[in-house]
Amino acid sequence: MKILIIQLLLLIALSCPGQTLFGDKCIGKWEGTLNIFSRGVLKDSVTVRHTVEKLSPTSWTWKTEYLSANMPMVKDYILRTPDPYLNKYITDEGGGLELTDYLFGNKLYSVFETHEVLLTSTYELIGDTLIFEVTSGKKESITHPEVVTYATSNLQRAVFKRTSR
Repeated sequence: MKILIIQLLLLIALSCPGQTLFGDKCIGKWEGTLNIFSRGVLKDSVTVRHTVEKLSPTSWTWKTEYLSANMPMVKDYILRTPDPYLNKYITDEGGGLELTDYLFGNKLYSVFETHEVLLTSTYELIGDTLIFEVTSGKKESITHPEVVTYATSNLQRAVFKRTSR
């Protein structure tokens, strides 16, 4: 019964006029250049393509192709929202790896740690421009017992332009 109520509330939320989910706003094909910085210096650039397609009322393909001559790569994820009222999203990378994202306005934020490196990831939608950024860095020396600081050593930034819907 509880599941039925949750499904009904989700259906009502998704059918309300004026409510457009972040994934729906991003549907289309996008192209741009990913710039890779280390300690403020541009180290490399690669052409990227990003594709968003609707899979269900609350999930989308979230595929990024890195068109590098040396190291081509495809990140084929799924973006979904378990609760649009909480502006909470999940980036499902497959194999059980899921990152939690939170939406503020038209900007999706994720913060996570792996191999002692703290990463922040954002997608910001501004009209037909989608800006993707990832910063990363390691824990710095502890200078105060109540605060842990992390270096922001690396930045990856792509500015995508929508090429089709």
